[in-house]
Amino acid sequence: MTDHEAGRPARTAEMPILEHLEELRWRIIKILAALIIAAVACYFFTDTLFLWVRWPLDMATPPGQKINLNYLRIGDSFTVRIKLAFLAAVFVTIPIIVYQIWRFVMPGLYEHERRAVMPLVFWSSLLFLTGAAICFFWVMPITIRFLLEIAPENVAPVLTVNDYINFIMWTTVSFGAVFQLPLVALFLGRLGLVNWKLLAKGRRYAIVIIAGVAAVITPSTDAISMVMLALPLYTLYEVSIWLLRFRARREAESRLAG
Repeated sequence: MTDHEAGRPARTAEMPILEHLEELRWRIIKILAALIIAAVACYFFTDTLFLWVRWPLDMATPPGQKINLNYLRIGDSFTVRIKLAFLAAVFVTIPIIVYQIWRFVMPGLYEHERRAVMPLVFWSSLLFLTGAAICFFWVMPITIRFLLEIAPENVAPVLTVNDYINFIMWTTVSFGAVFQLPLVALFLGRLGLVNWKLLAKGRRYAIVIIAGVAAVITPSTDAISMVMLALPLYTLYEVSIWLLRFRARREAESRLAG
């Protein structure tokens, strides 16, 4: 048995697929429980949350004007509150969500790798919140203003609150998710699945994939939303290359020093 093998938990190598699925099931249950508890608490603040969610629309509206949000079905008023509560719950519980995901991965890691889980939870949560904040405070006002300005003359927007909440919700969560790219690249690099040379050589393919991902995960079909997601995503791709190269250099220096 090698030193690396000795560092792994004994149960991991022999854990059958049913135990993995049971572990996954409990992690999902814990995530859902945290989301539901947080959503129930956030439900009582949905009036305030709605004012916050309106902010990109108000920033994109010309001075002196206000665009009302309408609902078409009687049940939409309740549905919107539920969506707002769960959207807020995602941001409140993101450290718990990330922690449970890494706890599911931890049994397959070496001892020294498991000690890095809590810093990973911190940086993953921070990257998610950073991506969502960039989307909400920068991308959303620009995108909404662009979409309002290209409307034909004498055409007034009639926006439904359901569609608007969906637009804000999926776009901000998507931005937060794609900002995990550097950590995912570091994790795959630690497993030996990728390295900085491989990513550097694949830039041309990465650009095509990033464009496709941006087109798929942005809820609207306008080009400006896709471009404003693709640009930070490609920047994160380059950051991932730099981080993997820095890590490889550090490892090489450690081997020479040892």
